[in-house]
Amino acid sequence: MKEISVEKVNKITGDHQDWLISHLKNRKAACAHLQVALEEYQQDGDREAFMLSLRNVAMAQGGISHLARETHLNRESLYRLLSGRGNPTIETLTSILRVFGLKIKLAVA
Repeated sequence: MKEISVEKVNKITGDHQDWLISHLKNRKAACAHLQVALEEYQQDGDREAFMLSLRNVAMAQGGISHLARETHLNRESLYRLLSGRGNPTIETLTSILRVFGLKIKLAVA
């Protein structure tokens, strides 16, 4: 079987990460993206995937430096928090979501 490089795939299809960040600039798209990530986290417990989704939205919504200024949190701490190993408190998560113009909403399971 012929091996295909990542570079060749990106050349043919475009860079998915660039598309995703562009797509997540839209607040409704960002909300839907995080909602799906949260639902998947509730099913499989993969916090790293949820944190990556949160980081992608942060990058699309102005970047980590912008998020740090708006939340009054340390930029390095935010990078660590959104690295996939982070475990934000409810206060920190709420503060981050507020910057995105989002809020946590519960529903009956």
